[in-house]
Amino acid sequence: MNEVRPLGGRTLKGRFIALEPLEPRHFDGLAEAGRDPAIWTYMPHDVSAGVGAVIRGLAEENAQGRMITYAVRRLSDDALVGSTSYLALAPEHAKVEIGATWYQPSAQATAVNPEAKYLLLSNAFGADYNRVELKTDARNARSRAAMKKMGATEEGTLRGHMWMPQGYFRDSVYFSILASEWPQVKTKLEARLAAFG
Repeated sequence: MNEVRPLGGRTLKGRFIALEPLEPRHFDGLAEAGRDPAIWTYMPHDVSAGVGAVIRGLAEENAQGRMITYAVRRLSDDALVGSTSYLALAPEHAKVEIGATWYQPSAQATAVNPEAKYLLLSNAFGADYNRVELKTDARNARSRAAMKKMGATEEGTLRGHMWMPQGYFRDSVYFSILASEWPQVKTKLEARLAAFG
């Protein structure tokens, strides 16, 4: 196995968005972007203390080396529209998870999420990772459909996987993409992004 290279520390820029490593300068803009309660319906974050508290919690996880979170900036208007992260970092096994992803409503069903996934996957497989995992709440049909559309393989469901602040035990559906599958997934994502002009 080749030794993997570091994933974080730099901005990942595409045609539609830039993924900027999370810094305090992003906190207020992300708190504003995350104001719509519907964003958090399937997210395992307690927003009762405000979205700002969630963002600061992500920053703490980053400081502890448990996550690499990016602020998602839409290039057309320079707006912060959400965030996404690498988590479950396991470089010794050449695997990582992409998740903790959320977007304000104006960024949903646009080029933002496909390009974010494209940039994160390109970065991970370019750093010699072998496996990228994704998971979602089994109730989140939209997220499951997006992962399938991207070309990720559904692996199964972990029942009663985590307690959610919304008051239920969540079943988590796991997906993955392997390095050997990346060329095909990459082609599919590039075609989707081309359709946005």
